[in-house]
Parts: sequence; C-alpha cells; structure tokens
Amino acid sequence: MDGCIGFDWDDDNVHKNWDKHRVTAHEAEDVFFHEPLVVAADRKHSVKENRFYVLGQTAAGRRLFLAFTVRRSRIRVISARDMNSREREAYRRYEANS
Repeated sequence: MDGCIGFDWDDDNVHKNWDKHRVTAHEAEDVFFHEPLVVAADRKHSVKENRFYVLGQTAAGRRLFLAFTVRRSRIRVISARDMNSREREAYRRYEANS
C-alpha cells in the first residue's frame, strides 16, 4: 500500500456495502488510518488482479473486514463488512502481540 494516494470507489460497491452490510465508504476508508491494521494477500481471489484483505477498526471502534485492490495508486475497496468471529479472534491475537 506504499505509494497509495487515496481511494477509488465503484458506485455499485458503495451501494452494495451499504445495502448488504451497512458499511459506509467513509467507515471503510477510516479503517486504513488506525492501528493495528492486518493486511494480507488474498491469493484465492487474485485471478485478474492482485487482491488483498484487511482486518482493522474505525475511529468509533467498529471492526471491519475489507477486500480491496490497488489501481493506479488508489485503494479500491471491493467489499466491506463486520468481522466474523474467526476474524475477530485473529485480530485480537494480532492486537495482543503488537
């Protein structure tokens, strides 16, 4: 994510994330500005382009899972939702070891 200069949103994804998961674009972006931030390659979904996922939290403390890619130096969020129980536990372990 080094060298990223902002965010790029697909209108359909903005609406999908709100309609399905009640996550706003602002909340999704906010995750990238708070620690700890767990980022990993999403090899399973990196067929046409490199995809990644992140576990993080907003300033309000909402813990989110995001799937994203980087296009032309901008983070493009594909999906945003609340962490599931397995992801929350992984995030807690990472937080404890940071």
